[in-house]
Parts: sequence; structure tokens; C-alpha cells
Amino acid sequence: MEEPNTKYAIHAACREGQTTRVESLLATSPKLTTLRDPDDRLPLHWAVSYNHLPIIHLLHASPHFSVDAPDALGWTPLMMACSRKDAEPIITLLLQLGADPNAKTHNGQTALHFAASKQNLDVVRMLLGVGGAEKGTGTGREKASARVKDKRGQLALHRAAAVGSAPVMKALLEARSPLNATDADGMTALHHAVCEGHGDAAMLLLTAGAEWEKEDGEGRRALDLAPDAKTRSYIVQAAEREGIDLE
Repeated sequence: MEEPNTKYAIHAACREGQTTRVESLLATSPKLTTLRDPDDRLPLHWAVSYNHLPIIHLLHASPHFSVDAPDALGWTPLMMACSRKDAEPIITLLLQLGADPNAKTHNGQTALHFAASKQNLDVVRMLLGVGGAEKGTGTGREKASARVKDKRGQLALHRAAAVGSAPVMKALLEARSPLNATDADGMTALHHAVCEGHGDAAMLLLTAGAEWEKEDGEGRRALDLAPDAKTRSYIVQAAEREGIDLE
């Protein structure tokens, strides 16, 4: 019986960035690219998670390579890359190889949800296919949809609002994200922005036409969720300057 560390040697090599070791293992058995470890992850998942681009190129050369293979939680390599802040070259490659930006985890999240949470505007634009984003071969790759909700009812816009990323929110709105959609708690993106104290993000939504009178599942308007008087005052005064009367 093989020791676990021997059986999953390629997974360890992908984690540790041992390019030569991975090359040697694949030369012996190209099918190792399909070997799943106890976490139901392929070598590719680990190479992406630890940002080892040369190893990803090696894995791709195998005839058994699968760019959208999910792990036990439904995470694809693209999702893992988008949950990092330094993986743009890997994301570009995965998209060129045909990775599906609209694949969902078991909780319904897409790569766009993760990129929005990380406030990574470049990746968000890349997924949306705007700003000269790279295309794959043939007819071009699929673009991410800003209209996908996860199982909590949240759009990528809800996540961007919760972390206060106005640039990401603007990109999502330009990609036709619903502005006033509610999540499972009845909260809009505006509710999330105000609740987390992000006045500038709240103002972006208000000037875009957010329904400030809309109530969440507990009957609260967004302004009712302001964490302190200072945040509330800032939003009210800024809104007044824009001709929006919140009170």
C-alpha cells in the first residue's frame, strides 16, 4: 500500500512550486493530472492556489487537463485564482483556456463574487470582458454575468457594496447588475454599503438611482443601518447636495 505522501506527491509538488518534480511525475504518468486528493482537489487546484504559473503550463500540456474541474465544494481553479489578489496572469491564462466565469460553487457563488469581495477591479473587468480584456481562441471566451445571485440571494454588487469598493460597483452596474435587488435578508446593495459605513459607496448607489426607501426583511431602510451618527450625517448631507432628500 502506498504512503499518502507518495500517492499525492504531485499535489505536494504543485503546492510547493517544484516545477521540475511536477514535470518528472507527469512524464512518468500524464494521468496524474486527474488524481484527486482527500480534499477532492486536482494538482491544478493546488498550483492555482499557490500561484505557480509555470506548473499550470505543465499541467495544461497533459491530454487529461480539465480547466473547469471543481473540488469538493464546487470551487473551480478560476474561482480560486479570483479569490487571490496577485493572480492576474493565472486568471488570464485560465480564461484563454476556456474557463467558465459563470460556473458556481455549491453555495452558488461565481468567480465574479470572489473578485468583487477582493476589490480587484482589474479582475472584475477581465471577467466581464471589458477594457480590452484578453480573449481566448476561436470565437472568444464567455463573459461573466453580473446578474447571478448566490444561494444567499447576493449579487457580486452586494459584495462590492459590503467592502465599499466604488470602482468595482461602477463596473458591475455598467455590466447591467440589478441595482435594487434584495438578498435573502431583504437587503439591497445600498443596505450593505450603509451598514458597513461606506458613505462613498452608498452615494454611488444613490446617484445611480438606488431606492433608499426600500425596506429589508425587518422593515429597516438603508439609512437606519448606519453604524454611527457621523456616517449617517455624511450620507444625508452628501445626498442633499445631489438633490436627494433622505429625511
